[in-house]
Amino acid sequence: MNAPKRIGVVAHARRPQSIPTANHIVETLQARGIDTWMSIRWDKANHTDLETPTDMVIAIGGDGAMLRAARTCAVYSIPVLGVNMGYLGFLPEVSSPDDWEQYVDRLAAGDYWIEKRMTLEATIMREGETRASGTALNDVVINRNRSLGTVLLQTYIDGYWTTTYHADALIIATATGSTAYALAAGGPILPPELHNILLLPVAPHLSMDRPLVLSEGASVQIVLSPERGSDVIVVADGTPIAEMQPSDTVVIRAGKDKGMFVRMRDRNYFYRSLLDRLEPRQQTRSTPDQLTIDLSAFD
Repeated sequence: MNAPKRIGVVAHARRPQSIPTANHIVETLQARGIDTWMSIRWDKANHTDLETPTDMVIAIGGDGAMLRAARTCAVYSIPVLGVNMGYLGFLPEVSSPDDWEQYVDRLAAGDYWIEKRMTLEATIMREGETRASGTALNDVVINRNRSLGTVLLQTYIDGYWTTTYHADALIIATATGSTAYALAAGGPILPPELHNILLLPVAPHLSMDRPLVLSEGASVQIVLSPERGSDVIVVADGTPIAEMQPSDTVVIRAGKDKGMFVRMRDRNYFYRSLLDRLEPRQQTRSTPDQLTIDLSAFD
């Protein structure tokens, strides 16, 4: 990759401890001749810096900070490098601010690659007119807003009726989202490079209870059944988009923009990184640290 010439550094507005880290990162980048700007706000209106040439944004925080940064930067095709200060930190590339010094020289030399991830565009329609819309990198979730109970959702794929979900909620996820809420609900794990939509009901009652992975390019239309429709909300990456009324339709398709992440690990990092968070590395007494098979013989 080309060495970045201008980098934005965004601290976490609700984590004051991230500001000294951001200042330190700015200083190390400037010492290597890289132009920088710094912000602690994620509102689109406060990111006028993105409208001028910016090669990369460094987001300080956890997975939530990475999602906000990636959604904001996707419109401008700007990749995001995450520095973890969160609890899980699955999306950030730099696991801790203490590790920053190990990455800065490689970054300045252009020693990194860009991982592109699918986004979702959700549009809420009422009587043929658009009422609201939103973008998600993880998932779009349709569920009850304030009351208890289930939702009844007539589901179409590419305009053709598929099934009606009677469940606590319906998750429509990307491959990125397959390791988030969808994973907790029992869904499959999809590698991040896939551009497929995942449908997964939460606690389904007498209805389809298996996850569906749709073909790349497929779209989904969800109609809130008038037979059981009230107090239902559509949420994108944890942010409410709009409440639904009976017969409203949510149209979900692949977004035109891609979430772009800066990676410095090997391209097959995903599975080991995931398993490190899902299970401890427990070895039996007979488990060697490394295979004795010469893998080069299979090349």
